[in-house]
Parts: sequence; C-alpha cells; structure tokens
Amino acid sequence: MTKRAFITGITGQDGSYLAELLLSKGYEVHGLIRRASTFNTSRIDHLYVDPHDPSARLFLHYGDLSDGARLVTLLAEINPDEVYNLGAQSHVRVSFDEPEHTADTTGTGTIRILEAVRLSGIETRFYQASSSELYGATPPPQNEETPFYPRSPYGAAKLYSYWITKNYREAYGMFAVNGILFNHESPRRGETFVTRKITRAVAAIKAGRQEHLYMGNLDAVRDWGYAAEYVEGMWRMLQVDEPEDFVLATGIATTVRDFLTISFEHAGLNWEDHVLFDERYLRPTEVDALVGDPSKANSKLGWKASVRPDELARLMVDADIEALEFAGSPWIDAVSLDSWGDR
Repeated sequence: MTKRAFITGITGQDGSYLAELLLSKGYEVHGLIRRASTFNTSRIDHLYVDPHDPSARLFLHYGDLSDGARLVTLLAEINPDEVYNLGAQSHVRVSFDEPEHTADTTGTGTIRILEAVRLSGIETRFYQASSSELYGATPPPQNEETPFYPRSPYGAAKLYSYWITKNYREAYGMFAVNGILFNHESPRRGETFVTRKITRAVAAIKAGRQEHLYMGNLDAVRDWGYAAEYVEGMWRMLQVDEPEDFVLATGIATTVRDFLTISFEHAGLNWEDHVLFDERYLRPTEVDALVGDPSKANSKLGWKASVRPDELARLMVDADIEALEFAGSPWIDAVSLDSWGDR
C-alpha cells in the first residue's frame, strides 16, 4: 500500500526538500499551507500536479498551527502514516520582536498537532523539528545528552516543543521523535537568514547591483550543513523500530566570518571591501557556538552529512549568481532586514 505523509511547513526550505524525498519514495504527500492573498508555494511549484490528474500524489490543504480543530479534522480525513511538524516562526532574531507569536506557532502549535494526532485516533509516526538553538549557552560539542540553555524566545519555544513531544511519547505510547537539527542551509533558504543573505549579496555585488552588505556578529560559530541531506535523516528517524531523539549535524565549526570569506572569494571578491557592521543585527542574548555531535545518528540511522560548510557556501553562491542572471531584473536588496535565524 502507498504510504501517506502529512507535512506542516511544506512551503519552507525543509518542507520542500522533504516533499521531494517522500514523493521519490512513492509516498502520497499532503501539506498544510496558510491562506494568503498571494501565492507562497514557489519552493514546491515544480512538484505540483493538478489534483484532478489521476497521477497526482501531492495535495495541499489550507490550515494553520493556531487552529487545533482544523488539524483534528484534517488528520482524521488524511489518516497519514507519518506526520512531520516543520511549521514554525523560525527566525531567531525576529523572535525577539515577536515573542508572543513565536510562542504560539513554534511552541503551542506543537501541542495542537500532537493533540490532533491523539484526538483523531489515527495510528501514525510523528516527527518534531527541534533545533540546535535548544543548547544556546551550553558549550559545544552538543549531542543528545547535552543540557539545554536556550537564549531566545525561539529557542525557548522549541524547548517546550521538545519536552511536550517526549511527554506525549511517554504518556500515550505515541511514536514521536525529536530531530535536533543544527543549521542546515540551501539555495532555498529564506533571504533574511544569514547564509542566504550573504550569498545573495555576493551575487548582487558581483553583478554591480549592490555595493555593501550590513552584518552583525561575525564571530558566532555554527555547524552548517546541506538541507537536502538533512531531510533524509528526518525520514530515517521514523523508520526505526523504537522512537528516539537524534542530533543531525556535520560536526564542523565555522564562523560567520569564515562563511563570508569563502562566499566572497568564490566570486573573486574580498568581503572586507563590502561588509559593514550594523548593531541592529545583534541579538539581545547571543549564542556563541553551536557545533553538533552526530555520532548517534551515524551509528543508529546510518546517516552522515557529506556536504561540508565550505562546499555549501560555494553551492549557494553559484545558485544565487545563476538566479540573478536568469531573473534579468533589479535584485531586491535585503540589507535592511534581520540577518540571523536558523532552523
């Protein structure tokens, strides 16, 4: 029988790659999207087939993580074998400006969908998108046993989601897992996240459409991997016999300054000629270093990141240069937007 999956956040970076992966494995995929006056499905448009077509295996449903009743109805109708909760307000810097909204979507949204699974009575396996921001101020390397110390409203909301997922696993015997993913990026990353902000600026500067890039903390250390590889790890977490929580990471420490250097040099530029500091991009409480230890995922899931951070930077620069050349229109400068965030 064809397996069926339900994905919240399907229009985001991770959701689009996960939908691709599941469709390639023969799944029927259902995604939750918010109603908007404009189309926000660009990352999955290439996957979409008219639902009237008998070959269609991707179906989109209007709904929101703030509407628990709708989630119950949808899950009862779809009856998925697997549920992936990727939906959230996922920008860390923005969470300081919108803490209540972040708590409602990133935190309380998780219990709404867990309750929807429970109340609908379906037999399913549940994946919760947890984050390396859970560790916050705890020094690296960080693994499944490392104490949590979140340093943002986003991290605190993800901490609630982490523990409520474990609680539903233990209280109701639900197959529910947390994937603690360290930073994972791609050409589909949102334009205001730091890696994509850098690679878009490189493309625009090289094309003569932009002169400066405004940045905040260049000394922050992160563990950057390729999002297309990480969704394979998500899927593998739901294929094991018993539910467990896993860290996915490269284990390689890279500073923002390193990522800048690699990205600009790949385009034949010197970042110091173009990057200016702007204190608006500093977080009220900074997370100095996040570097994961993926040993458990390596041994129990057979999952290992193969794309290194330097390769990722070059891949993203090439994609943004190509996108700018293809667009043939003025590049939208994102320098006034927030520069930090991750999933």
